[in-house]
Amino acid sequence: MPLAFLGLGVYRAWIEIVFVGSFTSFPAAFGGVAGLSVRDLFDWSMVATAIFCTLLARKISPFFNKPFLFAFGGLLLVTSTVLMFASCWVPDITSLAKVPAAVLGGVGIALVILVWSELYSCLNPLRVALYYSASIVVGALIIYVYRGFYLPWLFALTALLPVISLIAAWRGFESLPAPELPSVAWMRFSIPWKAVLFMAAYAFGYGLMEGGMYEGAFGPHSAPGTVAVAALVFIGVALRGGRFDFSIIYRVALPLVVVAFTLVPLFGNVQGAAASFCMAGAYTAQSIIIMLIMANICYRFGVSAIWLFGIERSVRQIAMWLGRTTADVAESANLLGDGGGAAVSLLAVLAVVVATTILLSERDLSSRWGANFLSGGMDSAAAIRKQELADRCAEISRQYKLSAREEEVLLLLAQHKTVGIIERELLIANGTAKAHVRHIYQKLNIHTRNELFDLLGADPRP
Repeated sequence: MPLAFLGLGVYRAWIEIVFVGSFTSFPAAFGGVAGLSVRDLFDWSMVATAIFCTLLARKISPFFNKPFLFAFGGLLLVTSTVLMFASCWVPDITSLAKVPAAVLGGVGIALVILVWSELYSCLNPLRVALYYSASIVVGALIIYVYRGFYLPWLFALTALLPVISLIAAWRGFESLPAPELPSVAWMRFSIPWKAVLFMAAYAFGYGLMEGGMYEGAFGPHSAPGTVAVAALVFIGVALRGGRFDFSIIYRVALPLVVVAFTLVPLFGNVQGAAASFCMAGAYTAQSIIIMLIMANICYRFGVSAIWLFGIERSVRQIAMWLGRTTADVAESANLLGDGGGAAVSLLAVLAVVVATTILLSERDLSSRWGANFLSGGMDSAAAIRKQELADRCAEISRQYKLSAREEEVLLLLAQHKTVGIIERELLIANGTAKAHVRHIYQKLNIHTRNELFDLLGADPRP
């Protein structure tokens, strides 16, 4: 199962290798059409596809049981890769190949992102943090291999990366028990706007610095700051498990951004290595947090990951494009004079301060973030009962002073899950779940699960 999720890093590597611009010898990576660069065409194709899937989510989701979508996404990305390399090897066709390469790549990568988002929505937050941070590190390592071995056959293998990623996703779904697969029932939910705006603000700040980051030796997915933060999160979750404090991630991100945009420029290094390291690290931290938030909403409420992540990814990509465009216009037109760099830095700091304020306004990562059930869902009553049970478990945990891990175990017990299933879901050793159950019973002064159901006001029948 963990190996399957590392396939997420493969598609991250594909984006940087093909489109981000790490390999500046690709002529198709530059120039554009109708005033848009190839990168812009790629981004807007991704946004359009995500919005399209969001609008049709009720009809087309979930993706896990539609093999043709996996095949279609893989075909688009393989074709896009071949066109990009063809324009490199045969420069005369660059003007013809770059637009379809960008459009097909954007559409294909949007489908892959939504597939992986749906897969992560089937997991508890601990596994999401572990696998997602690991995938970031794996993607960077793949890129380092490409950079270290500049060989034609190695570049040709780039076309296989999307296929490998989609096969890994398919295997990931196959390894999940049937009850953990995405729900085929449609749940109507209001948009969790707090979480969406939170990530958009950081994306805007990241976009302001993106151009300078491309000028360095690393792209956004292989930047040292990206790898360092992802590795720290992975090590922290792997070592501490349920005791890991996820608030550390965003507490680290804000100081990094402030350093990147204020202290570093004072030494004349606005978009240098130090600032890029800090910004890449901060953005990576927020990417991990938003994946935890969105996947947890889907996991707890049964919300369609295609709908929710389609909205979040669209808004994030637009915000990043706005940041990149703002920085480019300010620099090329010299609108802000000599103080342009400082003004852009202040804009970025303002964006991330607003984002952090939004985050801190919520009690914890498992809150609703403005999301609420709406009438008209096919099985909204069952989803509401599920959330009421989660709320009751949280209330009991606070009343009897259960630990965070004991609260997780309590909710799984309330959902009629066996000790074996609890151990697998929480990634804990054999016997650990039994110890947690014993401690919970002692604190609640009960002896059987039926007594637990009575205390929670839950149905004792599965």
